Amino acid sequence: MKVAIFAEPGKMIVKEVPKPVIDGEDQAIIRIVRASVCGSDLWWYRGIGQREHGSLTGHEAIGVVEEVSPDVNGIQAGDFVIVPFTHGCGHCVACCNGFEGNCLNQKPGTNGGYQAEYLKYEPANSGLVKIPGQPTDYTDEQLASLQALSDVMATGYHAAVNAEVKPGSTVAVIGDGAVGLCGVIGAKLLGAEKIILLSHHEDRAQLGREFGATDVVASKGDQAVADVLALTPDQAGADAVMECVGASGAIEQAGKIARPGAVIGRVGVPHAEPSSNQFFWKNIGLRGGIASVTKPDKEVLLPAVLEGKINPGKVFTQAFTLDEIQAAYEAMDKRTAIKSLLVF
Repeated sequence: MKVAIFAEPGKMIVKEVPKPVIDGEDQAIIRIVRASVCGSDLWWYRGIGQREHGSLTGHEAIGVVEEVSPDVNGIQAGDFVIVPFTHGCGHCVACCNGFEGNCLNQKPGTNGGYQAEYLKYEPANSGLVKIPGQPTDYTDEQLASLQALSDVMATGYHAAVNAEVKPGSTVAVIGDGAVGLCGVIGAKLLGAEKIILLSHHEDRAQLGREFGATDVVASKGDQAVADVLALTPDQAGADAVMECVGASGAIEQAGKIARPGAVIGRVGVPHAEPSSNQFFWKNIGLRGGIASVTKPDKEVLLPAVLEGKINPGKVFTQAFTLDEIQAAYEAMDKRTAIKSLLVF
């Protein structure tokens, strides 16, 4: 089968490797229908983060189950499924409390990356999310939205949940990438009345408005802080702030635009930790981390997509084949695409 390989910073290639096989319990072999490039992939693609040269890549996909191990009873061959980037067992303390991204029995990457023609996934029983019907029952637009549920939409929703967004609240979203834009959707699903998106790119701001942002702040630095505060009650700051970047400066900015007693939901992969002193003096909460996918998808996000209530697939602004993997990464690296979709 063909797989995407990280050759070195700035260079992706495609190679042929053996197709995965069932070799243990709670496993499924999945034929990939859609995959994608994540913003977090750019850290090592740009040489900022560390990744082994020659490793398989990708952690977002939807596909059709080809085979399962004999002990699997919740999923069967022929099922159309969301393949989460998480691997929650479904029964440990973390999973039972809604934090499958921190599963105590997690079995990551049994056969490498999701940017491939086939993937072996475990635990199949507890992790995979069944989609009604088959891929042919859906339009390309619907398939893109289903693909978003494997990571980016679930991560944006996780930011909103961790920020404790409530009906009628004023919310600020830092980051206009795919996660931040999906965070706007998440805040709207939870009933936010005012959603302020900090965005420096008109195409992303426009999509943010379409997703539910009521206001866009395009300024930077201290001016951005002042502009956000001006949009909040008594200029005291947002009731909830969603940090969807990961840079220490973004988290520090979140503290400046949060009202006293607010909560910051952080889902941007951090590469440096900010000082937390300002959070103490304003009674601000800071929480978040690796998102859960399976439970939110089953209970909230998949029904919302199937009902046409949300369309997060619009964050995919360019599509590529697996053989075009280099172009898919370049498009996101150069910001000519908000998020790159891989079509099989």
